[in-house]
Amino acid sequence: MEQITFSFPAMRTLKGRALAGVVGSGDMEALFVADNGQTLNVAIVTSVDNSITRWRALFERISAFSSLPAGTLTLHDFGATPGVARIRIEQVFEEASDA
Repeated sequence: MEQITFSFPAMRTLKGRALAGVVGSGDMEALFVADNGQTLNVAIVTSVDNSITRWRALFERISAFSSLPAGTLTLHDFGATPGVARIRIEQVFEEASDA
């Protein structure tokens, strides 16, 4: 298991908490807790070793298309494809925006 952490500038604030996905299904779990800070702190635990470049590219792509929210995002990855990972991350942000 590899542990990866990132911090990105946040451009918006949300309220509340949200959960998307299920890690045990060969998928990915995303947990988000909003705060009023200016960064998005990301903590990833993944079963895929040497994947830091893939994760960094994914977050750069997400931030290019939408603004990242302030808070803490925790990801438990069990080999999800980049497409599934992006969907889970966007789902958890959307769920928190509705909270």
